[in-house]
Amino acid sequence: MLDITTEDRLAIHEVIALHGHVADDRAWDRWGELYTDDLVFDLEDFGQGTLHGLRALRELATAQQDDSGQPLGHHVTNIVLTARDGDKVRARSKGLAVMADGASGTVVYEDTLRREPRGWRICHRKILGRKG
Repeated sequence: MLDITTEDRLAIHEVIALHGHVADDRAWDRWGELYTDDLVFDLEDFGQGTLHGLRALRELATAQQDDSGQPLGHHVTNIVLTARDGDKVRARSKGLAVMADGASGTVVYEDTLRREPRGWRICHRKILGRKG
């Protein structure tokens, strides 16, 4: 187990879990509660490259929010902390998505979180698509 306080561990879990609520509410103005301004967001597995900065993520989310191919529900589970280096922690979690037609899918989130003055925030996220 990592040498990290219970308070920090809970705060990190909460930040990661908040993703589904913010995404499903289309509350793009709240992305700053999850991500750092200098975020690196790797969507290579989905053919969308790597985004740099919180602003780029907001622009992508806004552009795709009415796309019928976007999930109705994002669910994050199985959050584990895997490494710590000073004020950075690596985490791995599973994402489940439910589509409008009832189909579902799953991904793996590989995150690096950094302690910021506002609390823990994701500074790097790689989303790995799970292919069957």
